[in-house]
Amino acid sequence: MTPFCAAIDWGTSSFRLWLMSEAGTVIAERQSDEGMMRAAAIGFDVVLERHLAELGVAEELPVVMCGMVGARQGWQEAGYLDTPADLAAIIGKARKIIDAYPRDVRVLPGIAQREAGAPDVMRGEETQLLGLVAQGIGKGLVCMPGTHSKWVRLKGGKVDGFSTYMTGELFAMLSRHSILSAAVDQAAAVSADAPGFLDAARTALADPQAVSNLLFQLRAGQLLGFAPPNEGAARLSGLLIGLELAGVAVRHGTLRDVVLVASGGLCDLYRAVLECQDLTVHVCDASEAVRRGLWRAASTFWTAEERQEHAR
Repeated sequence: MTPFCAAIDWGTSSFRLWLMSEAGTVIAERQSDEGMMRAAAIGFDVVLERHLAELGVAEELPVVMCGMVGARQGWQEAGYLDTPADLAAIIGKARKIIDAYPRDVRVLPGIAQREAGAPDVMRGEETQLLGLVAQGIGKGLVCMPGTHSKWVRLKGGKVDGFSTYMTGELFAMLSRHSILSAAVDQAAAVSADAPGFLDAARTALADPQAVSNLLFQLRAGQLLGFAPPNEGAARLSGLLIGLELAGVAVRHGTLRDVVLVASGGLCDLYRAVLECQDLTVHVCDASEAVRRGLWRAASTFWTAEERQEHAR
């Protein structure tokens, strides 16, 4: 298949590239830990061109990107659309990398919620949401787990409002840099069926104001012999996800149906906690969603005919 474009999700700590055909099929892919923080030191153009060269990509192949590469401290700031934000409009607000760069590279903007009582921003998730809309999912409450989990209200293909929860970052900080580091096995991978996980999530959901106390009990319970040491990671994860969902219910109202945009083990964890509350969960793969969103943008920017004319 002939490559149509390169699509890139460039986050704070990760780089993911897909070489895509005009039909949206993935031809090849690459990924690395050269996220924004590392790429800023190396040079965004250096990182990009090295990965494209490894795939044997022609110099004229265009590139569409989303994520922290468009942040103020990224390659080139792409700004924000304000809520309520029409997801289709982010394509028209893409920023072109100029400064004499030989390749046509576009960076999609993020979305900002400019409310004094609930300020919020997203970068990268808006492209996943664009991919959902392209699949025909234009309304409902969307859960996007991660380092900073996003909960988004979609109405008529627009982001009506959203809220961010630092669940993943809190897990990392507490498990590595607090007294709980002695209660959590750093090498342990938390699974949805791990002993203590769902129990901890239900406890946090039922009594979210007590989470600070419940967190300390993880260590005290092990010291006093009430809790096995191998459940620390699972219980910490369950408490934090339960706390997140309790906050979501306050912010967004009673939960019934949720579109879960996630992949791998994180998808399993959130799905288990959501379903244990008898919620209806619709799962969409996060990587597929962002690829679909990037491809939709690329298909709007460029056509095969335009590229052939440009090559001539």
